[in-house]
Amino acid sequence: MSAVELSLVLMILLFAVLGSGVWIALALAVCGFAAVMTKVATPAGQVMATSMWAGSDSWDLTALPMFIWMGEILYRTKLSDDMFEGLAPWVQRLPGRLLHVNVIGCAIFAAVSGSSAATCATIGRIALPELLKRGYDEKMAIGTLAGSGTLGLLIPPSIIMIVYATATDQSIARLFIAGVIPGIMLALLFMGFIIVWALLNKERMPAPDPHVPYMARFKASRRLIPISLLILGVIGSIYGGLASATEAAVVGVFLSLFMSWWSGTLSVASFRDALLAATRTSCMIAFILAGAAFLTAAMGFTGIPVALAEWITAFNLPPWALLSALTMFYILLGCFLDGISMVVLTTSIIIPLVQKAGFDLIWFGIYVVLVVEMAQITPPVGFNLYVLQGMTGRNIFVIGGYTLPLFLLMVVAVVLVATFPGIALWLPSTMFDTR
Repeated sequence: MSAVELSLVLMILLFAVLGSGVWIALALAVCGFAAVMTKVATPAGQVMATSMWAGSDSWDLTALPMFIWMGEILYRTKLSDDMFEGLAPWVQRLPGRLLHVNVIGCAIFAAVSGSSAATCATIGRIALPELLKRGYDEKMAIGTLAGSGTLGLLIPPSIIMIVYATATDQSIARLFIAGVIPGIMLALLFMGFIIVWALLNKERMPAPDPHVPYMARFKASRRLIPISLLILGVIGSIYGGLASATEAAVVGVFLSLFMSWWSGTLSVASFRDALLAATRTSCMIAFILAGAAFLTAAMGFTGIPVALAEWITAFNLPPWALLSALTMFYILLGCFLDGISMVVLTTSIIIPLVQKAGFDLIWFGIYVVLVVEMAQITPPVGFNLYVLQGMTGRNIFVIGGYTLPLFLLMVVAVVLVATFPGIALWLPSTMFDTR
């Protein structure tokens, strides 16, 4: 059996096991075990033990539970209330008015959360009821919230960037910094869409709120000080070279606990709930990464990645054709898997192809995150769609229709990043390579 045929058999096996309802980590391990067993001389148990230990024994992974815990703590504070009240007076003169709070609020919270679903849920908890109460178009309110929530993956710190960096042995700090400009670009695309929609659909906009004097706006802006200080403490310490990503995550946890105590939301119950929720999520991701490490090692023994890379190279595809094929592949995969699973499932196969094509792995990480963002609002497994389904009671496919314009804007963002790689690479090259 050739390597290409074997890869097809293993892929069918993987989807069959996943379709049976088995945990993703176990499905990866089963597929890896089957791959190793094709090489009779290779002890499958020994490969599994050593690869899973090596995949888990990483100092960089320490940042993962810390950032998750930080997001869980902030989810239980009054942060979203303060952000809405602080931002609302400043966007009332823009076409689309308070709809921009969805985008800006998600972009700000993304800078301290790292999770798309947490960003969507936290901002949506206060912004969505307020927008609907004031008469804003429901489709736009829900659609922009679902799309903007995906910024939690792209604007650092990002949980999925940590997973990608660990799987590909890249610098977490470089990836974080590389995501800044693309994240701002995507937020501006979303805001531009809101402005155009509002100008073309004035009859669907509610009556403007009373004018807010500048002094009142500045007074309301004081409610943004805590989140600003938190962003400065976490992201500023990384960019300033004062702390690694792991150390910055610990700083973020302490600042989040302090903010929760200061706002009066820290209690024994909230501390316990945040810690348990972060533990469950961290264990799930660590288990998936261990299974993926075994599958990656198994793929190395079978020679599938190299064979596939040579097979695809034989087609002499230009870089844009390869990226187009990968984009379609990830979008299709996103209909069935969550973002973290997509990354760990495909790394062992895709990365050799990408390296052979000459793509920078930091740039490719940003590309993958953008495509995975699209999967967050793709039925039937888009996590943001599930979050909003719980909030609104709307059918997940209906919510997916609301987010279609923002999905298309993400396609535009992918094209821009592919056409102009400097969007992702300029900042990390400037901050690291000149030192």
